[in-house]
Amino acid sequence: MTTKSSIGEHDTVVLTRDAPEAGLAAGDLVVVVHIYPGALEYEVEIFAADGHTIDVVSLPADAVRPATAREVPRVRPVAAE
Repeated sequence: MTTKSSIGEHDTVVLTRDAPEAGLAAGDLVVVVHIYPGALEYEVEIFAADGHTIDVVSLPADAVRPATAREVPRVRPVAAE
């Protein structure tokens, strides 16, 4: 399980599984904007490739992991709202 000590606010993290209710897929990059007490859940911001915010959602801590320096981001289209 991911812990508060390994992920901080404003860290870029990687989804470890799909979150279809938020339009997210495993491997998507999101930014932590709030850590809930006990680090059981994170509030994350989803950005478009142009930097605009798509959404802010809550995800369980085990749905994300820290991004590493040996990973390359990709882009993919998301469904229109």
